[in-house]
Amino acid sequence: VQLQASGGGLVQPGESLRLSCVASGFTLGYYAVAWFRQVPGKEREGVSCINSGDNATVYADSVKGRFTISRDDAKKEVYLEMNSLKPEDTGLYRCTTDRAMPTCSGSIRYKMGPIRGRGTQVTVSS
Repeated sequence: VQLQASGGGLVQPGESLRLSCVASGFTLGYYAVAWFRQVPGKEREGVSCINSGDNATVYADSVKGRFTISRDDAKKEVYLEMNSLKPEDTGLYRCTTDRAMPTCSGSIRYKMGPIRGRGTQVTVSS
């Protein structure tokens, strides 16, 4: 049972990246999935979350209008499309889920669940 994130890299301000989170060992489609980012010395931030079923989404104010979360349950994947990237978007991006939470209305929005990937590094710098 695990999640694997990929797609990070070094980009310039204003550019885009698409992160992917792939599940193995369980059926991802039953659960909400969230992305968090970590920067050394700062509090971990919940970036976005997507429900199972209705695919309703939630975004942190800092990324609204620039980031889009989506999912393909047949492929067991969740994506984070990041546009108009800023230096403050730099961080280690990790995906997470909790098999007790089908929607983002629970703590998965604010706290990483027990199933979590190692993360992919995003660096935005000129």
